[in-house]
Amino acid sequence: MANFTAFLSYVFIANFAPGPNTIMSMSNASRYGFKKSIMFNVGIFFGVFIVFALSSIFTVALYDFMPSIKLIMSYVSAAYILWLAWQTYKSKPQNDGKIQKNTSTFSSGLLLQFFNLGVIIYGLTTVSTFIIPHYKSVSILAYSSVILAFLGFIGTCCWALFGSIFQKFFIKNYKFVNIVMTILLVYCSVSLFFNK
Repeated sequence: MANFTAFLSYVFIANFAPGPNTIMSMSNASRYGFKKSIMFNVGIFFGVFIVFALSSIFTVALYDFMPSIKLIMSYVSAAYILWLAWQTYKSKPQNDGKIQKNTSTFSSGLLLQFFNLGVIIYGLTTVSTFIIPHYKSVSILAYSSVILAFLGFIGTCCWALFGSIFQKFFIKNYKFVNIVMTILLVYCSVSLFFNK
């Protein structure tokens, strides 16, 4: 690989910077605990793997269509992330006695990836910029997809661990924490239109 340092820097920033995956992982772990948030992160792993596999298969074709698809995906992604922000804002601590929808499920983590434009762009960019120019074999592309999805899993688990460590603080100050996480999710949504 020609510029391995650039590749590592990009992958590190993409996997550990705040985004819908990391913020939702931290939010889920702060509400349900680290163990109960793991299935959400496993869902993210499989979702990211599928996105990378599809990016590897369709990279050339998607690049031809990307200008027309990107705007539509930006609106869909922004709407979904804003919905997540609303769910985060109105959520209450798990032990308040009320039944609320569990956002820490495998399917929530998996489905988020197909509405997360950041992951789609990350997959397309990584595959087309750092992998396809140097390696085109199916085995290398599959291996790369697994490794990059696993790095995403590590990133979300780190954020979830942070959320679970400060769980008592988050429960006690849940309104403030929800507002901060909602603002971060709204920022993620709005930033989709400024990173063109």
